[in-house]
Amino acid sequence: MSDSARHGNPRPQGSRIDPYFDQYAQRARGMVASEIRALFAVTARPEIVSLAGGSPYVTALPLDVVGDMVGDLVAGQGSVALQYCTAQGDPGLREKICEVMSLEGIKAHPDDVVVTVGSQQALDLITRIFVDPGDVVLAEAPSYVGALGSFAAYQADVVHVQMDDDGLIPEALAETIQRLTSAGRTMKFLYTVPNYQNPAGVTLAAGRRHRILEICRAAGLLVIEDNPYGLLGFDGEPPRALRADDPDGVVYLGTFSKTFAPGVRVGWAAAPSAIRDKLVLAAESAVLCHSSFSQLAVREYLATQPWREQVKAFRELYRQRRDTMLDALSAQMPEGCRWTSPAGGFYVWLRLPDGINSKAMLPRAVSSRVAYVPGTGFYADGSGTDHVRLSYCFPEPDRIREGVRRLAQVIEAEIDLRATFGSVPSLGGPGSDTPGPGDL
Repeated sequence: MSDSARHGNPRPQGSRIDPYFDQYAQRARGMVASEIRALFAVTARPEIVSLAGGSPYVTALPLDVVGDMVGDLVAGQGSVALQYCTAQGDPGLREKICEVMSLEGIKAHPDDVVVTVGSQQALDLITRIFVDPGDVVLAEAPSYVGALGSFAAYQADVVHVQMDDDGLIPEALAETIQRLTSAGRTMKFLYTVPNYQNPAGVTLAAGRRHRILEICRAAGLLVIEDNPYGLLGFDGEPPRALRADDPDGVVYLGTFSKTFAPGVRVGWAAAPSAIRDKLVLAAESAVLCHSSFSQLAVREYLATQPWREQVKAFRELYRQRRDTMLDALSAQMPEGCRWTSPAGGFYVWLRLPDGINSKAMLPRAVSSRVAYVPGTGFYADGSGTDHVRLSYCFPEPDRIREGVRRLAQVIEAEIDLRATFGSVPSLGGPGSDTPGPGDL
């Protein structure tokens, strides 16, 4: 008998692989290895055309100018940039964030803003302060994989609400709220990406926005508006934010990952004052404070560089790549495929012919040197096997065309296999995909 057992302190049973398994919190036991993150390790190989990751094309930045700016920041303001700051974030940066949000019709004060480590941390903090295990979070179907990961980490019950090519369907939202209310369920908030949605690429129609706000207001339901792509539309002015019309009922999440650089990891939440105070307390307990250096780098970029012109340059670059992908899909995809035509952002949502399983097909696609993200990662219940997400933001146009050509051949081969052997059973399931860096 071991000493620990002899003294009444037996070693936790655990497992041979993980002796601490029985000691983890219940919420940690549901954490699984990310199939998507493993996919990105494979697609780093140069021979594979990756239409999977949502990595911004940061090479389009004037990197020499940005490098000089960062050097001047350290030389001139190093004693501040390399020091602690408050958990709410640098006041000067929060002022600049309000200027950025004004482009979408939001009238905000710097006190309304909490700076976060990207908008992903804002999602985590929002979920932490609102969700108890078993609470319901409403989310679009499909929905951003990083949000689903945060909701799962806090043991929320995600209920999806149907969308179409015009975004979230108000009638579906009202019906879902009524059904859950009748069942006595506790709903905490609606999560939505209204502009150039990840993964579907669709935008919430202007005529639906007031209706959705009215439905949520009547139900006493908070709206979490996640808007990483709002300034990256290809035609016209940025869509008016939901928060612009209901500042008391909407928490707005933004990020500089898509309009400046994801490596600086600076995002924010604009929230009603009571929620803002809770977010600051939650941020203090999580990180004490955020990177002063990153915040001041973004502040200097907004203050000294022609960032609006840079956003226009990004918009044109991504528009050209969107056009390349849509043209290639029209020319190459076999009959039975359908896809969205995004007006901005990074993604096309491709529906496969009936009976083709995107998750089962992925290893064969990688063997054919092309990669995508299976639709299963964007549903809390593991559905979505009939869809794939394609990203056009990072590959050069010739690589996009070649990737679509390879993917079309893989799909055609799957159609032939199905005709011969029948459909392939789904490999998906709840919790099978968790987010990795490339899913942003």
